[in-house]
Amino acid sequence: MLKETSKIWMDGKFVDWKDAKIHVLTHTLHYGLGVFEGIRCYKRGDGSVIFRLKEHVDRLFSSAHICHMKIPFTREEIQEAIKETVRINKLEECYIRPIAYIGYGDMGLFVKSNPICVAVAAWPWGTYLGEEGIKKGIRAKVSSINRHHVNISMTRAKVCGYYVNSQLAKREVVTDGYDEAIMLDTDGYVSEGPGENIFIVRNNVLKTTPLTSILEGITRDSIIQLAKEKGITVVEARFTRDELYIEITPIREIDNRQVGAGKPGPITTTLQSAFFDIVRGSDKKHKDWLAYI
Repeated sequence: MLKETSKIWMDGKFVDWKDAKIHVLTHTLHYGLGVFEGIRCYKRGDGSVIFRLKEHVDRLFSSAHICHMKIPFTREEIQEAIKETVRINKLEECYIRPIAYIGYGDMGLFVKSNPICVAVAAWPWGTYLGEEGIKKGIRAKVSSINRHHVNISMTRAKVCGYYVNSQLAKREVVTDGYDEAIMLDTDGYVSEGPGENIFIVRNNVLKTTPLTSILEGITRDSIIQLAKEKGITVVEARFTRDELYIEITPIREIDNRQVGAGKPGPITTTLQSAFFDIVRGSDKKHKDWLAYI
């Protein structure tokens, strides 16, 4: 269950959590055309910081633009709404969910007069795959559900409806006893997970899927930058599922095959440490990634 907080920002004003409601005939609820972001706020010794706030808000607006949705607020107003949502709820660490959606009005696939609504919520929420997964790695399975083709959906946009695809993949592999899915593109190459980009480590080279059929992840970009700063070679290239079986971390098992030593390897732990040192405050680099509350 969600850990309820006090207030949610809706279209320029704060409402009580229990009153943050929409009509059952809200357009996005029926047709899935809405855009959102998932943002983290971390507690540091010098205060709480939102990780790469500007980049997340920029991607929200880019997603809306791709979908012909005009957000009725400026980027700066949405950034401030996000900060104020964290402040008003007195949160030191949290997950933040801004969403823009097509509101109540006409029905049908093409509507012109419905309002574009925006909401921002924040609540305490742990890591996506759990702290145990970060430390020890997870069990994954290649899903039979393919990732979107670039000419079927606009893969650069983070659209609500696209996550039906993610949910189907996740449900399939969790039913089979795994922690997470790995999804292939429509050509049979490794694409990404239901909610994350994928990196593999092989021969001390960090390889990741190119920006063809995947969402341009902000954490992905951060990891690439940190790897280069650590002197780790980074390659963006397509690869097949059998290459995953050879060496990938922190996934410790794929399709009942142990990977590597069955635990996170040195490059993974190095990059994990570099990332958390920045967001937790022991490393003072990349201050431009952090928006203080």
